[in-house]
Amino acid sequence: MRTSTHVAGVLTGLALALGGTALTAPAAHADVTACINQVERELRGGEAPSYVRTACFTGQSGDHEGCVTTLTKGGGVTNGTAVTACKVAP
Repeated sequence: MRTSTHVAGVLTGLALALGGTALTAPAAHADVTACINQVERELRGGEAPSYVRTACFTGQSGDHEGCVTTLTKGGGVTNGTAVTACKVAP
């Protein structure tokens, strides 16, 4: 294999690997944002309190029940909204 071909192949692989990482990171954040937005629609009171953010990050980590419990016990989010919000978090 020629050196120029080899270098081009390595650079292409590196670009694809780094590009895939960059595209994956915002998606995870978007899921937490979707969770928070779901709760904010019900609360209709501006920015979500800190317990909502904590619950949505808990849901993103895979603890669906913990997410729902934190939302419903934290400040009056209905069970239906909590379940829906926590489903979009992971």
